[in-house]
Amino acid sequence: MAERSRSAKRIAIIPGDGIGKEVIPEAVKVLKAAAAAGGRELALTEFDWGADRYLRDGTTLPADAPEMFRRDFDAILLGALGDPRVPGNQHGSDILIGLRFKLDLYVNARPCELFDRRLTPLKDRTEKDINFIVFRENTEGLYSGVGGFFKKGTADEIATQEDINTRKGVERIIRYAFEFARGRGLKRVCMSDKSNALAFGHDLWQRVFTEVRREYTEIESSHMYIDNLLMQMMRDPSQFQVIVTCNLFGDIASDLGAGLIGGLGLAPSGNIHPGEVSLFEPVHGSAPDIAGKNIANPMGAVLAAGMMCAYLGWTAEAQNIEKAVRAAIREGKTTADIGGPLGTRQVGDWLANRVASS
Repeated sequence: MAERSRSAKRIAIIPGDGIGKEVIPEAVKVLKAAAAAGGRELALTEFDWGADRYLRDGTTLPADAPEMFRRDFDAILLGALGDPRVPGNQHGSDILIGLRFKLDLYVNARPCELFDRRLTPLKDRTEKDINFIVFRENTEGLYSGVGGFFKKGTADEIATQEDINTRKGVERIIRYAFEFARGRGLKRVCMSDKSNALAFGHDLWQRVFTEVRREYTEIESSHMYIDNLLMQMMRDPSQFQVIVTCNLFGDIASDLGAGLIGGLGLAPSGNIHPGEVSLFEPVHGSAPDIAGKNIANPMGAVLAAGMMCAYLGWTAEAQNIEKAVRAAIREGKTTADIGGPLGTRQVGDWLANRVASS
């Protein structure tokens, strides 16, 4: 992303709900330490959009928020959204899905990198065997919200959900995956669909993939149906470097990828529109059952902050954050979900101190 005129990077912070309000402050703590260590300037603005605010005054995503983010911010760091007090999680959908669509954040990037072989459930697999990224089309597909009910609540009820795929949307995410691979010297891109059963939208994916791959002859391109892809991810994840797929399948495949590296507590993600304000978040949910207990793993949120740094061009700071997470895992300075004795805040403190001293 090109540098903007201001010297400080302006980051919007939305802690969200549940454990989001615990892990995002730890990510901010580590982000501040990384910026200070690198001599960088940050300008942070927190927004209290979440269930508490929604229940208090009905605020979800203000109508002017997308334009405000485009104009005034370089990136957004978002916590999990979701609260059982809000029927249908309406506020969460309005904020997260709303920002994805209204900011046209068409790339969902989910790195799946094993930091320590002790964390994977796969037998005899090491760090070199699990290191790939899933690119999920983020603004179309079955999550586009097209559909509805007929005769809802009756014996004759009909529910429809439309799978929307446009030529523009399919091509730009496939091209992004190839450009990512080329830019990092990676040699393998796999596209996954279900074109043997979904004849129209996924036929479009097949045709566009065939056309685009011709422009990247130095990269080995392959195709797998989604059911085979998931099986192959479990059987031999080392065969993958870059995976690109549709919205629903990318959601499922990347969650499986998180399971291969130690769980959702270690999984960051980016919602990206190249060159524009983009949003970074941990993958896990708001987990209201463990909220307020100081046991949530903050590493996914911390790594999301690291992804944000990389996107903003702060390469050294991003590397510093990732190295600190690796060190914490290696030295057992983690929460209980991955075998450590520390609480959420203590892990954040340890990581921030490590980053500050690097």
